[in-house]
Amino acid sequence: MGSVPSLSTCELSIRFGGHVAVNQVTADFYPGTLTVIVGPNGAGKTTYFNLMSGQLPATSGSVHLFGKDVTSLGAAARTRKGIGRAFQLTNLFPHLSVMENVRLAVQSKAGLGLNIFSLWSSHAELLDRAGHYLEKVALIDRKMDKVASLSHGDKRKLEVAILLALEPDILMFDEPTAGMSVDEVPVVLDLIHQVKAEGKKTILLVEHKMDVVRSLADRIIVLHNGTLVADGDPVEVMASAIVQEAYLGVPQDTTADKNAEKNAGARYA
Repeated sequence: MGSVPSLSTCELSIRFGGHVAVNQVTADFYPGTLTVIVGPNGAGKTTYFNLMSGQLPATSGSVHLFGKDVTSLGAAARTRKGIGRAFQLTNLFPHLSVMENVRLAVQSKAGLGLNIFSLWSSHAELLDRAGHYLEKVALIDRKMDKVASLSHGDKRKLEVAILLALEPDILMFDEPTAGMSVDEVPVVLDLIHQVKAEGKKTILLVEHKMDVVRSLADRIIVLHNGTLVADGDPVEVMASAIVQEAYLGVPQDTTADKNAEKNAGARYA
């Protein structure tokens, strides 16, 4: 773990009228670490993502990339500086082909702009690169299909391919397996495992499925009512009383203790 985090937030907050959606959240994220952000519905998870990636302007606090303040920068500028974001809802060009969607990302990464009508027959290397990412998400056989014809799960896989093609330093996934069939989920999870295994990227996930959280997380952050209430080792965080109550819905009262005693003397942590 390096001395300077790749991404950090300091007392980051946002208000919508009288409602504080994210409340003074301070956290550092480092290369080689996969952090999962959990919490009940309405906890502020996606809003926190939006503040870090620049989709929303903060009411107060700051965001830093590699030690430099980027709070005033929008989403496009933060993307150029190394943040890659996959959304809860797919963000694709529906009337272009699968290949064209990925090649635009490869083209952008190569510094060739985003001209949809550029002549690609002269860019064989970049086309090969786009095909490489489609292979990774098992969509190469559908490279000529219009995105509008894809299933929701395939659209999510395509968005992951586009994110990887941009080669960001920081990858942010907002419920990457949402809406996918059981058969589709392993492809995306295996990809995230591969990126994590490289040990170079900073990965952040918002996720509800606890089996996904347990299989991927190096660290868990818990938000509740916009406030960071727990941060640390997955086993310890998920066993803590505040998470049992806030996230898992386990009451902290004597009734719980009595019920636990009846079940082989087990107690809530």
